[in-house]
Formats: sequence, structure tokens, C-alpha cells
Amino acid sequence: MSSVRHLVTSRLLHLSKPCVHTAKQSSLMRLFSTSSRCRTVMPAWVIDKYGTNDVLRFTRNASFPVINYPNEVIVKVFAAGLNPLDVSMRGGYGAATLSMKRDPLNLKQSGSEFPLILGRDVSGVIMECGLDVKYFRERDEVWAAIPPWRQGSLAEFVVLSANEVSHKPKSLSHTEAAAIPYVATTAWSALVNTGGLSKDNCANKRVLILGGSGGVGTFAIQMLKAWGAHVTVTCSQNAERFVSDLGADHVVDYTAGPVEEPLSALERFDLILDNVGGDTERWALTLLKPWCGAKYITLVTPFLQNTDQLGIADGMMQTAATVGSKVLKHLVKGVHYRWGFFAPSGPALDEIRVMVDAGHIRPVVEEIFSFSQVPQAFEKVEKGHARGKTVIQIGKGPE
Repeated sequence: MSSVRHLVTSRLLHLSKPCVHTAKQSSLMRLFSTSSRCRTVMPAWVIDKYGTNDVLRFTRNASFPVINYPNEVIVKVFAAGLNPLDVSMRGGYGAATLSMKRDPLNLKQSGSEFPLILGRDVSGVIMECGLDVKYFRERDEVWAAIPPWRQGSLAEFVVLSANEVSHKPKSLSHTEAAAIPYVATTAWSALVNTGGLSKDNCANKRVLILGGSGGVGTFAIQMLKAWGAHVTVTCSQNAERFVSDLGADHVVDYTAGPVEEPLSALERFDLILDNVGGDTERWALTLLKPWCGAKYITLVTPFLQNTDQLGIADGMMQTAATVGSKVLKHLVKGVHYRWGFFAPSGPALDEIRVMVDAGHIRPVVEEIFSFSQVPQAFEKVEKGHARGKTVIQIGKGPE
């Protein structure tokens, strides 16, 4: 984690100075339209209510993003990535918690999040910097994972905190780069922040990834192999070769019968990353090495579902009771039970950029859609069974 601390420190040392416009930068900035209309509205795909794909609406009059804090930047979007979370959010998943995050004092009326722009991945260039931003400059090529409480990337422009942004890998085009940030920061949060893994302690660790052919799984395989771990993956038979090509050491087909049986015959694991949830908790923790600090981390949690169904207060109480009881239940058996969550992080993407440019991680793009095909892209993600990210090409970047 020393490299992460160095990145965070370097970012803190590069604060509190506005972007300086040289003559060369001024000429480059002319590539952006400067009409008064374009400074107040922009093209975007929005939803005005929660529902099915029919609620998606294209508009040329979406509000142009505004810098409200001195550490924010405005990014011109060249490519955006879609995730299953976007499909869930379109239907209202997490609405109660995300509304509280957007308006913690409850000053706004119900439904004030609309029109809502979805899209959690972005790759593009910085158009404007807040006064306290010095780690970035206008025209820098960047990528980011957008928190779900912010307006998303299915628009011409998006505003982000500079702490959530990182310079884009030089080896990737914008459409390739847009396939990585959200799944990468989710996997990083689970494996590094919660699981305690790093490139310095991962060698020879035995890691099991349940549901390894999805977005988070495919990234986790590559990152863990780059750090020297032994990786076992569960997936369907038709994805076995795919995950093996990404570096998985051992693959178990969950369609061939009860998957816990072949897994139980293997040497026990130091960490399990669960992308499946459901019944897996019943048997997965028995596969961990007891009394060795081994951890089970699931990304399938009832937190947002609880707050949606029970309200914020009761939902959080139910969530605390659930996770607390499970932690204690498994702690007495010598293993650690944890929940993993997405966490936006520019410093994490800085580390990931280095691995990408070194050739340790490659993007897995399933299909690329144009900006006019956003509804079709949602349908693709909603069907599931993808072996990579669905990407929307929005602007004409330097591909």
C-alpha cells in the first residue's frame, strides 16, 4: 500500500492552484463549442422516472454540469461504460439511499433526482478545472468510475471530484478505457481495502472467485495474477477457456453439478471473492483456511434492498443486525466474513493505469454501441451472460 500512500500524498501536494491557460492550450480549447447554448445545455440520455427500458429518453436540453466545489473538474465524455448496476438503478434500485446521499438534509422534494443520467464509467478529456485542482490540466485524457449518487456519463459532459479521476492509460483508446474503471475500483475496494491484499503480500495466496466471468471477476483474475496469487474461478462451461486465457489457474464448471463438491476437494483458500451471492454463503466459508486470517468477501449484499423496502433508519438497522450476526457466527469458526462495496478512487485508478500500461491487465469489451443506441445497449446488459463490458461511444476522441 506504500505506492497508494505515495499517490495520495502527491495528489495532496498538487492542490490549490488554478489551471493555467497557455497559448497552445487556448488554441486546443477551440475544439470545444463555446456558444451560450452549449454552455447551458447538452445532449444526454435521461430518465424522468424509474421503470423499464421505456423510461430512457434522449434530450438535447440536459443541464450542463457546473463546478460547485474548487476540487471538481468537468470532463468531456468520449466513451461511457454500462454495468448491471445501471439497469438496476433505471428500475429504482437504491433510490432511497442514493437520494439521501444527494440531499442529506432532505431539503429537496421527492423525485428531485430527475432527470437522472445513468452511466458509471467514463473516459474523456478535462474541459475545465476547479480552482484547487493542480494534479490535472485542461485537455488531459482521463478515466473515472462515477459514484452512483452523481449524474452519470451518458451525456456529453460530466462533473467529478478530482479525487475520483485518474489519467487514462496511454496504451488504451477511450472506448477500451471505458470498460475498466467501475469494475476495477469495485474489485480494488473488495480485495485491497476489505481483503487486505496488495502486490507486496499476494504471492502464493490462494484466492477463489465465485462468478469469475463477469466484469469484476475478469478484472480481479488479471490483477491477482499480476500480483502472483493462485486463482481458482467458478464459471459456466462455455466461459472456461475465456477465464483461463485471462490467467485463471484452475476453473470449476458450476453447471456440471453442485459446485461445492469439486471445490471441497481442493486445498483451502486464503480469500474468497463472491460475485454470486444467494446460497453460496451456506458452504463457501467452509473452503477457507481456519484461524489463518482468511476472509470471505461478498459483493452481493442486502444493504440497498433493505433501505428501499424498510426506509433509511429501519433498513440500516436491519443491515447492521444481519452483517453483525454473520461476522460473529463465522468468527468463532476462525474465518472472517465481510461485505464489499464499490468505492470511487482516483489513486486506485492510478495504480491500475500502471498495470494496464505494463500489459498486466487488458480491457474486456463485449460490444460497442453508438450514442444513439443507448436503449439497445441497456437491453444487451439486461440480458446478462456477457463476457465483457458494453461500451457507448459518445464523442470523437483521439482513438
